[in-house]
Amino acid sequence: MTNEKINTEDQLRNVRIEKLKALRARGIDPYPHKFPVTHQAGILQETYKDLPAETETQDTVQIGGRVVSNRNSGMFIDLQDSTGKIQIFSHQDFLSAQGQEILNLVDLGDWIGVKGFIRRTKRGELSINAQEMTMLSKALLPLPEKYHGLTDIEKRYRQRYLDLISSDESRARLQNRSRILQTIREFLIQNGFLEVETPMLQTIPGGAAAKPFITHHNALDLSMYLRIAPELFLKRLIIGGLSDKVFEMNRNFRNEGLSPRHNPEFTMIEMYQAFADYHDLMTLTETIVSTVAQKVFGTMKIMYGTHEIDLTPPWNRKTMVDLVKEKTGVDFSIIKTDEEARSAAKDLLKGLEIPKETTWGQLVALVFEEKVEKDLIQPTHVMDLPLDISPLAKIHRQDKRLTERFETFINCWEVANAFTELNDPLDQLERFKAQVAQKEAGHDETHPMDEDFIIALEHGMPPTGGLGIGVDRLVMLLTNAPSIRDVIAFPTMKPKD
Repeated sequence: MTNEKINTEDQLRNVRIEKLKALRARGIDPYPHKFPVTHQAGILQETYKDLPAETETQDTVQIGGRVVSNRNSGMFIDLQDSTGKIQIFSHQDFLSAQGQEILNLVDLGDWIGVKGFIRRTKRGELSINAQEMTMLSKALLPLPEKYHGLTDIEKRYRQRYLDLISSDESRARLQNRSRILQTIREFLIQNGFLEVETPMLQTIPGGAAAKPFITHHNALDLSMYLRIAPELFLKRLIIGGLSDKVFEMNRNFRNEGLSPRHNPEFTMIEMYQAFADYHDLMTLTETIVSTVAQKVFGTMKIMYGTHEIDLTPPWNRKTMVDLVKEKTGVDFSIIKTDEEARSAAKDLLKGLEIPKETTWGQLVALVFEEKVEKDLIQPTHVMDLPLDISPLAKIHRQDKRLTERFETFINCWEVANAFTELNDPLDQLERFKAQVAQKEAGHDETHPMDEDFIIALEHGMPPTGGLGIGVDRLVMLLTNAPSIRDVIAFPTMKPKD
């Protein structure tokens, strides 16, 4: 920020402080404790949408909001609340003497309360003829860019309150995020799922391949980890018989980089259903997403960028191996050894270095990522992922190299991940041992043995399906947001110097 800009802001602030003093000198509290609001702007606009021009009513309302436009020395004010805007007509024929004193000291950005009656002007603008005006909060700093919005993208994310003041789009997007979460929660509860809570501070991280954040518990002198996934605790609840269906709206933390689709702190909805398999969860995923789209946005056809995406069930269901074959002509299902798979992958991925220890399953996944993902615009359940990349999924009934796992892709993004869950404690023990070996070899996204979880499994877990849906990406998709930062109110940002 230049010295000239700082000086200008200081001058503007000083002018507003003088107005603050003037209000107090007149016995007017610029920061009252309360104001009784009877109506909101957006609801008034809807209620009186058919009121003809040049019509006055006797309907008296009280509304509170922020001054975002001030014309003709305050005669016409645009007042904004969380639902929208409405015009305030402030004329001496109607406005009280104290109201006129306040009006003379109003600036853009101030919060005011207005009591008056509804009318529609000759030009067709729904308005409130102000009879009384109350200062609710005197703003000491001006609105950004004279209310033309924030052009500094970094500032939009660092000072989200300014973005919300100046951008109808940002405000609507975050309001829709809340509605999306509420709709999912209502759907799951109505379908017999029990909402639960699991620890965010854990002594052993687990449930996903990710590097955790580490903290320290002083009283116990114990290193602890922020949750990377709630999976192992939710399964414990299924084992304990708390409910046949459980879910958690959970915040997870993964110590990874930032990107337009990644934030170290993110929200997922994770759910487990006893006596179900991954086929049941494909149907559940489709139903959840299509229900949200219809209830919140009124359609199952959405636009993201230039693509129209049809969320109407049923969605495509294809195996990862078949998708690779369709795209490349190579059928990995008939390739038997890791060496043959590496040779095939090198031919398909020329210029990409492939380590010698890469396995058949890892190679299938690599080719899929490089050759197939970019074309999965319409909703697609990618099924039967390799065992090598699915340490917690049950082995496939027909092919021991695969698992009963799917990832759902929309707009080329993974938005859901689900398994027929592994409930064989001896199999799970061996896979945990393999992870421990990888950790000892230097892989920082694998984790120590969770012995208590093995003990829990040994008490018996029924056949169970588990599903996780990434909330942030789903909101991005449904609101046509270009970055994950647009759908998180306060995204992680590198501190400014």
